[in-house]
Amino acid sequence: FFRWKTLLILPPNMLSTISRRLSLPVGLTTKRFATGPAAGGSISDDLLEKLGGLSTQALVDGLWVMGWPCAQITGARALAPGMKTVGRAVTLRFVPARPDIAQQKPPGMESPEYEAFELCGPNSVLVMSSVGPWESVGGDIKFLRLQQLGLGGLVTDGSVRDTDEIINYGFPTFSHSTTAKQGPAAMQPWECNGVIECGGVVVRPGDAIVGDQDGVVVVPAAKAEMVYDIAHGREVIEDIVKEELTANPGPPGKFYPFMSGKIKPESPLGQLLATKGITPENSNQFEGKANW
Repeated sequence: FFRWKTLLILPPNMLSTISRRLSLPVGLTTKRFATGPAAGGSISDDLLEKLGGLSTQALVDGLWVMGWPCAQITGARALAPGMKTVGRAVTLRFVPARPDIAQQKPPGMESPEYEAFELCGPNSVLVMSSVGPWESVGGDIKFLRLQQLGLGGLVTDGSVRDTDEIINYGFPTFSHSTTAKQGPAAMQPWECNGVIECGGVVVRPGDAIVGDQDGVVVVPAAKAEMVYDIAHGREVIEDIVKEELTANPGPPGKFYPFMSGKIKPESPLGQLLATKGITPENSNQFEGKANW
């Protein structure tokens, strides 16, 4: 049989009164819904610098080899040619505009967006989750503070305004597009440094964000060392293949494409790598040597 219980939702002041009269801790009269930790790990400055030295293609390939979901933020493109960024994610989530949201959002300097701004620095990338690709997450006046803080980069699946001024600020910016529209008419900043979805990719605070002319990739903090190891190994091999094909022109199919962790030592690629000192004894790119 089933035993039905009634759940009473009471205001905090009434809960405190009941607790005192019953000699119960307030914590026993309330319940918070369970949630996992926002951050998933930490990344050293040294590893962050090494990740920034790789292309976004190599990082995507490294994550793909590990069976990770697509890690490229859809639609986020460099605001100007030559922009490249790397840093730890500071996240900001926007929600659609609603009158009560606008009224209850912490005002002024206590707003979640300004809270997020103050967490940023040269090794940070501010990742802003918009409610739509054409909605503005900010412009010159707001982002002046980010320039003052020496922000490492800004990424959004929405749009930015005051484009020329933002480019002049000097920090790399990646967005879906640009717009003249105001953001507050469509959305409000609601949460700083929580787990967000940006361009179809989950971003946790502290994840490595790497952006270049091909787009922006999210490297999970907990897997960053392994992703770097695989991606760097792939870049080394690709450089060797390009060098060989430049010296001896021909179809690339003899050596490429290849799957990390599945290169056969006796294959043409395996034999080419051996001439460069890369063997199953010192590389995880070969068959049977994958350690992920």
